[in-house]
Amino acid sequence: MIFYLKADGGKEKMKYLVILMDGAADYPLAELDGKTPFQVSRKPHLDQLATVGELGLVQTIPDGLPPGSDVANLAVMGYDPKQYYTGRSPLEAVSIGVDLAATDVALRCNLVTLSGETDYQSRTMLDYSSDEISTAEARSLMAAIAENLNSPDFTFYSGFSYRHLLVWHNGCTDIQLTPPHDISDRKINSYLPSGSGADNLLKLMQQSSVILQNHPINLERIARGLRPATSIWLWGQGKKPKLDSFSTKYRVKGSVISAVDLIKGLGICAGLKVVKVPGATGTILTNFRGKAAAALDAFRSGQDFVYLHFEAPDEAGHRGEVENKIKAIEKIDSEVLGVILPELAKIDPEYRLLILPDHPTPLALKTHTADPVPYLIYRSDQKNRQPAGVSYDEAAAQATGNFQAKGYQLMDRFILDD
Repeated sequence: MIFYLKADGGKEKMKYLVILMDGAADYPLAELDGKTPFQVSRKPHLDQLATVGELGLVQTIPDGLPPGSDVANLAVMGYDPKQYYTGRSPLEAVSIGVDLAATDVALRCNLVTLSGETDYQSRTMLDYSSDEISTAEARSLMAAIAENLNSPDFTFYSGFSYRHLLVWHNGCTDIQLTPPHDISDRKINSYLPSGSGADNLLKLMQQSSVILQNHPINLERIARGLRPATSIWLWGQGKKPKLDSFSTKYRVKGSVISAVDLIKGLGICAGLKVVKVPGATGTILTNFRGKAAAALDAFRSGQDFVYLHFEAPDEAGHRGEVENKIKAIEKIDSEVLGVILPELAKIDPEYRLLILPDHPTPLALKTHTADPVPYLIYRSDQKNRQPAGVSYDEAAAQATGNFQAKGYQLMDRFILDD
């Protein structure tokens, strides 16, 4: 651990900032002349840091585990997913204040838009987010779901936007469920719940479509030209997690800043402080500058570590929105790094940055992959290490030859290495 002298003779720890660009890594696209969104985006701050920092690739998804944000962010935070991963939804349950019993199984409950065939199993996944439905609208819909479907076995909870929670009391995790963002524009019949207890979950999904069909919120959305939420979709099952304290492990006081319950829940489980930012949405419309300002405020208040997460590139990847993915990267560069870099050195003369995606969300696939992602470690006292003109992108990172095979060890290098 590195310390430096304050003006009054005391000692303080260095400041450590992680900027996590969820799903920002991608594949070359023909419509971008064979380049990736990173390669075509205007990102002068990221590119400048790449010329003076350590650039490379990191494998955040271990073999045998799904390429999700839960697994990847566990690794980025320094936790071996093969040891600590218990499923996605329990982390989200922690974030919204649901105390899971040891025998409870948590499941993510998306509000989705399915096509309108009479036979439920013949429908198509049109939108995993119901046109990124607002939290206020979603809460009304989830209230109707809970009123009709809560039982001694199942309890529904409202979350944020399209992301909600089902707790299956004395439930089973030995069940096959598919993330809805993996099956955009596909018939759902091959991706319905299967395994022990699957019939119960499928019945809830089918019943929800009846409840939601003529709900006033959905009728209003249709009138406004927006997609209605026509069904719940259950996935991401798991049991209550237990993580070692991040502060104990790395001897720092830390905060997490994110719009999504998964990341906030992960932070809470790790003992980090969750910082709420007005206007943080998890989309391209999020309050980029507000989140940057919140990170600076956390450092000014005495925090040593901030995990600053942006969901917008991932959302654009899932929706196949090329322009919005490029725009998200550019906003992170201009409205986050552009705000933070001039101020961070004023707060503390020595600091470190770790900048990376958690996983790729290729626009051509509209879902996550397990490919390694580009990482950048910058130390404020660092001298030039890369050739002039090096940019922050997938190809440049690969060309360095730097490869971190075990993603969970990158945090050790970032904080503990002198």
